[in-house]
Amino acid sequence: MTSLQKRCAKIIILFKLDNRTTYYTFNYELWHDFGVKYPKYAYLRSIIITIKKSKIMSVKAKYQGVLDLGEQLGIKDGNVTVEGDVLKVKGQAKTPYEKDLMWDKIKQLGGESPSDIKANITVEDDSVYHRHVVKGGESLSKIAKHYYGDPMKYKAIFEANTGILKNPDVIHPDQVLVIPNK
Repeated sequence: MTSLQKRCAKIIILFKLDNRTTYYTFNYELWHDFGVKYPKYAYLRSIIITIKKSKIMSVKAKYQGVLDLGEQLGIKDGNVTVEGDVLKVKGQAKTPYEKDLMWDKIKQLGGESPSDIKANITVEDDSVYHRHVVKGGESLSKIAKHYYGDPMKYKAIFEANTGILKNPDVIHPDQVLVIPNK
């Protein structure tokens, strides 16, 4: 017959990921059967594996909104990896506007200068800022306010689309307008 005894301990774990040293401290209680032999460091190995998995999951979970936006925008050649506690995102946006949307989402979730994400987002067509499909009820000034923050820049949009627009006050749903670079 063996006797169960309660052991309390504090574990300090030190490990390196991508040349960064990380310390974790745990307090744990372990009921140990002293009649049974356990492999040396079995508990420690289990804790380290759990930490690594949770760090990977947490950085991906933190930036899930960025990954979802990338799918929604149809970012091409998308590649997402986790190295240590840094999420690496790579892909190609159709226009600079879509690239800006991705960066705005990164900053919204990670702050102005996040250190836990590296993004390499290229642009397929940088000759225009975006191509906008007109919806019912829109005007060039509303579109200009959306993309530039200034409704008076409607003239730039009109000038970039004189091939399909004859009057800046007349646009139609489903027209595809070029939004010129800022």
